[in-house]
Amino acid sequence: MSEPVSFEDQIRPLFDQRDQEAMLVMFDLWDVEDVRENADAILEEVESGRMPCYGAWPPDRVELLRRWTRDGMAD
Repeated sequence: MSEPVSFEDQIRPLFDQRDQEAMLVMFDLWDVEDVRENADAILEEVESGRMPCYGAWPPDRVELLRRWTRDGMAD
């Protein structure tokens, strides 16, 4: 069984300052509660390649976010 995914250690670092600043009008990608509340929409955008706006994430990063949302969104 794989280790649980942590927001602070693994998810927050996926979003750089450019991502965080671009999305502040809607939510804060560096705030675990904001990301939890918007996790489905964020995951959908990341899976589709529409987010981040400067280029789609590689599959391993998408899968990490998917695991975090699926496994309970730990701090």
